[in-house]
Amino acid sequence: MPDRIEVLKTYKTFIGGKFPRSESDRTYAVTDLKGNLIANACRCTRKDVRDAVVSARSSFDGWLSRSAYNRGQIIYRIAEILEGRKNQFIAELEHAGFKTKNSVKEVETAIDRLIYYAGWTDKLSQVFGTVNPVASSHFNFSVPEPMGIVAIIAPDETPFLSLVSLVAPIIAGGNTCVILASEKNPLPAVSFAEVLHASDVPAGIVNLLTGYRDEMVDSLTSHMDVNAILNGLTDKKIMKLTDENASINIKRVYHYSAENWLDNIHESPYIIQQFLEIKTTWHPVSV
Repeated sequence: MPDRIEVLKTYKTFIGGKFPRSESDRTYAVTDLKGNLIANACRCTRKDVRDAVVSARSSFDGWLSRSAYNRGQIIYRIAEILEGRKNQFIAELEHAGFKTKNSVKEVETAIDRLIYYAGWTDKLSQVFGTVNPVASSHFNFSVPEPMGIVAIIAPDETPFLSLVSLVAPIIAGGNTCVILASEKNPLPAVSFAEVLHASDVPAGIVNLLTGYRDEMVDSLTSHMDVNAILNGLTDKKIMKLTDENASINIKRVYHYSAENWLDNIHESPYIIQQFLEIKTTWHPVSV
């Protein structure tokens, strides 16, 4: 009896809370560390980038209107679902060629990191806001508010934990995002999108694209409706392109790479602060 041919999964994108195929209908092969074919992923285009940005913008006001405490509950819920599906993500990393010990540590740290950022959502105003002394008879408040849409360029190293470490502070601060997943290891990212879909995260808050970075980075970082860029790569070509495109409409750029994503230095409210603006409000004392 001949050996059975395994049916490989074709992973889709995640835009607006749905899982559409790429506009181009193209896919690319995803291989493990030894070069063996393990799956197919969508090869997204500039049209997919535009669709993702539109989705992120349309959902921003609704996410902003949520209480900070509720955003924390939602992020905590993501961690709860991940805990229940922990073995799936460990197996997926192993299937891609990562060692079991490293896979377990990566997934467990990702869950703990989500819980960490969930706890910060309703504390940002106290830490980064203030009541300012003024000479007139007014109250003067400075309050942090989210910037808007953040473009996230995810690295290939530690593909699941690095993605969570970049996404968690962005949505904890009230922003929405469009993610370019790891080109070499996109599968944990798309499985993470399935977790987001099953959780309480409103549609469009997190949008995820797979494919070749060279075909999407320019379109995403130059998009006029993107407010900030979080780049997790050290590629000098991409860093230069990102900086140049950001200057078009004065996007904030944060190049954030890491040698060890397991390090707890990646748990900090100051990462959230990088994507907040400070709004100052005056109010008469007598009113």
